[in-house]
Amino acid sequence: MAEAFADPTQIHGYHAHIYYDPAKTRDLAARVREGIGAAFPHATLGSWHDEPVGPHTVAMYQVAFAIEDFAGLVPWLMLNRAGLDVLVHPLAGNAYDDHTVFAMWLGDKLPLRLDVLKRVSAR
Repeated sequence: MAEAFADPTQIHGYHAHIYYDPAKTRDLAARVREGIGAAFPHATLGSWHDEPVGPHTVAMYQVAFAIEDFAGLVPWLMLNRAGLDVLVHPLAGNAYDDHTVFAMWLGDKLPLRLDVLKRVSAR
């Protein structure tokens, strides 16, 4: 028997991780950040991380946004990411799958330290 499909109602929001090089593209990342803040005032702009943190192997900042903003914010990033790499993933209760199986990349797919992500058994 085939596996059941994942239930999209389990998604409670999204994260976009904007990756940059602190020495070369931080100013560009700041410009993108300002644009996100202006266009999506309900999005939460996370802290700058000039050093790798959590599963991220490259400097980044996180943008947390609601389900309702996905249709606007993700296309905005597609057109305005200024060449930066971006990971977009749902918040569906399984950090490992959220960052891998259910994730989408704009630009290059960067390596992640998956060993730090909590893996939840199949639902």
